[in-house]
Amino acid sequence: MTNTTPVDTLHGEALAKAADQAVRAIPPAWPLTATVAVNPFLGQVHETFDKTAALLARIGGVRLALPRKHFAEKIAEGEITDEDILAALQSNGLDASIDLVALKESLSDEASEVRALPTVADIASQATGKDWPGLISDRIGTFAAGFFDQGQALWAASRRNGLYTAWRAFATHDLTPEILGLRGFGIHVSDTPETPQAAIERACVSLGLGAEPGTYFHQLLLTLGGWAQYARHIQFKAEVEGGEDTTALELLAIRLIFEEALYLRHKADIEAEWRKVRNAHVEPVIANRDIQIDSILRFAAEHAAQRKLASALAAHTPVTETDQRPMLQAAFCIDVRSEVFRRALESMDSSVRTLGFAGFFGLGTSHHGFASDVAEHRLPVLLKPSVFSCSAVDDNKKADQKARFGARAIRAWGRFKLAAVSSFAFVEAMGPVYAGKLLRDGLRLTKSNAPDKMKPRFAPGLDLETRTAIAEKVLRAMSLTEGFARFVLICGHGANVVNNPYASALHCGACGGHAGDVNARLLADLINDRAVREALSEKGIQIPADTLFIAGLHDTTTDRVTLFDDDLDRDVAHKDLAQIRRWLADAGRLTRAERAQRLPQATGKTLLARARDWSETRPELGLAGCRAFIAAPRSRTAGRSLEGQAFLHDYVWQKDEGFNILELILTAPVVVASWISLQYFGSAMAPSLFGAGNKLLHNVVGGIGVVEGNGGNLRAGLPWQSVHDGENLVHEPLRLTVAVEAPKEAITDILHRHPQVRALFDKGWLALITIDDQGQLAWRYGNGGTWEKLDGGEREPFSRKLAS
Repeated sequence: MTNTTPVDTLHGEALAKAADQAVRAIPPAWPLTATVAVNPFLGQVHETFDKTAALLARIGGVRLALPRKHFAEKIAEGEITDEDILAALQSNGLDASIDLVALKESLSDEASEVRALPTVADIASQATGKDWPGLISDRIGTFAAGFFDQGQALWAASRRNGLYTAWRAFATHDLTPEILGLRGFGIHVSDTPETPQAAIERACVSLGLGAEPGTYFHQLLLTLGGWAQYARHIQFKAEVEGGEDTTALELLAIRLIFEEALYLRHKADIEAEWRKVRNAHVEPVIANRDIQIDSILRFAAEHAAQRKLASALAAHTPVTETDQRPMLQAAFCIDVRSEVFRRALESMDSSVRTLGFAGFFGLGTSHHGFASDVAEHRLPVLLKPSVFSCSAVDDNKKADQKARFGARAIRAWGRFKLAAVSSFAFVEAMGPVYAGKLLRDGLRLTKSNAPDKMKPRFAPGLDLETRTAIAEKVLRAMSLTEGFARFVLICGHGANVVNNPYASALHCGACGGHAGDVNARLLADLINDRAVREALSEKGIQIPADTLFIAGLHDTTTDRVTLFDDDLDRDVAHKDLAQIRRWLADAGRLTRAERAQRLPQATGKTLLARARDWSETRPELGLAGCRAFIAAPRSRTAGRSLEGQAFLHDYVWQKDEGFNILELILTAPVVVASWISLQYFGSAMAPSLFGAGNKLLHNVVGGIGVVEGNGGNLRAGLPWQSVHDGENLVHEPLRLTVAVEAPKEAITDILHRHPQVRALFDKGWLALITIDDQGQLAWRYGNGGTWEKLDGGEREPFSRKLAS
């Protein structure tokens, strides 16, 4: 049944390279405990958007575009104008036959149906009438659920010698494929090579692939859904930490073995069709006319959104800047959900100002919570922790011990409930005891999870020089080096929901899928330190003696803010804290009223209850609708409604010597924002590949993710309820527009030094526009590295450098 023709060294190297490229074409997916947004097109960022659309049409059977009807309606309503379409038509590399008339004519017909190339399993299924793709998904899913399990299973699967070896031991004893018609599969597996690399080579010989599989390897990994993405996450994490990992490669080998077995068994029936598919996989990936039309329409919609943004920035605002010292400066995460709250809070009083900064507040900490030995990496996943922290226990050793005993008891009780021997007896004996819990859950009386009461602190050994350097870097990055208020609120954010496997996806992405309370508390305590302030004064940052930093946590589901005033080691006037709390409470009410207009069946009052409702699939909409990233002084956006759709990062380029802060913004927060935006795009446009499916069908597996139903592929990305309200998409899939107030020459220079960031703009994944000194959109960065003036047509080349 097997073919053991050897692979020469040259072909082996080519196949190894192709396999590695296929693995890196898959986006990583983080576990549920710390879900973070990931760009599903991460492996294609050096290709154009249109070429990626053609690739995914070929191997995934998805169309990365909204129906033409959607754009026709927007054009009819005047939301997209001829000006927008003409601007889109001027982009490079398009079919010259597509003009304004041809484009409008195309709106009456939908694009041709997209179908993926069939795998061997698909072809064999058509020939035999058996669901081989379903069988493969089920058997690999069953094995992977046990292998990747993070403590949910009562009996852990063996991980000895890696995934491939463990699977061979599993598959040689798994009778399911044999029972369902794939006779001899166990023997076939036992005859496979002992290394995944050799198994890949042998399968390619059997399948007649030669040294160039084209897009076939990538397609096979896509068919494994979230399992491939989780395996890629393991590799991604290992490489960030300076190591290596082959888990995703081993998964590819497993998938190829199934293809090989089916091909050898049904070769006579499928050879002709498979030969055509093999040839198609090595053909160049080219965007056809339909994809180009889709691209023009999407660009036109983005141009319309940018016109709307320009109008918002140009609109008159009642907010006026004064020289009066503010009573409160509140620094929030740049998360789009804070835009609504910041606007509401600033409307409370003229002595209130807000700032926007990345939610981990420059403190990339690995944190241990109270009575916990689990290291929580509260920083962007692209970074390594630079500091370590824990919740204080010195004065609460008894409380720490009690909490640990309690946690152990809960785990033991949970295992007793689920164990094979005791589970049925448990239901019979203890079922009635849970009547009260069911009643509380049904009446939305479930208690919410509160943050640690214990004050977090840095691990010993962080000297004054290091602490001062951290404080200086953060304050300068926030453009907060003068004009300090009486109170400075450092406000992280998190979400408090029940019965929601995707709870961490609603937390702070900059904090690695955790809430931002720890980072906010650490920073506030750091800058309140008298020794640090004295050292800062020597570096030109004079913080008034009466300025007090207070940490807070913004619950984005209820828009309530918790103040950690118990962390302070000096007294604060009761009336001052009471006033701040009133402002925050009133701002919360305004924010809830605005947010409720976007949530189905919600009001400002019911938003509070949704957070405690175990049956609520949309406690909030997260970052749905995000479409702009603005790095500019707050004065450019203050008092202007951006409808909770913009990341707002405070930045004053005149204070940025050498444009180091601008470089940090473009290479860190902008990249993170692009991951968020593109994850929502992928979950909305390609839910079969990059979405998590329907929450109503979810079952948590392995403690790492969800499956729909009782098995099969892991689902990664966002649930359908996060991007759709039941009738319409709540996230319009547009590219993120990055608007920066800084000299375009400085931006050009930074992009020239960071080709990976430049690719995001050059290849059409993000749009880039500058803001002038009047606060208006001025220059657009174009494909090929040119700058185009928005009110004219003047262009400047990319190679222009900073003036000396």
